[in-house]
Amino acid sequence: MDKDTRFAFLVIGLPFLGLIYCLIIIGFMMMSPIAQNHPVVTGLVFSSIPLGIAGYFWTSASAKAYKKSKNNK
Repeated sequence: MDKDTRFAFLVIGLPFLGLIYCLIIIGFMMMSPIAQNHPVVTGLVFSSIPLGIAGYFWTSASAKAYKKSKNNK
């Protein structure tokens, strides 16, 4: 995957994935009685998923850059 394709995915695809994720959350909150009775816990669970994914990508990219800079020295 070249840089232009990655950038197109980032600019076009990522907002659509976010929209779909929000629709899933809204649908779950409307349909599930557990989510309706415990909205704070449900919100924490649904907000920790993107945070965990972002943390994984950030950590792996940082480790990759650190490894690359260490090999260049």
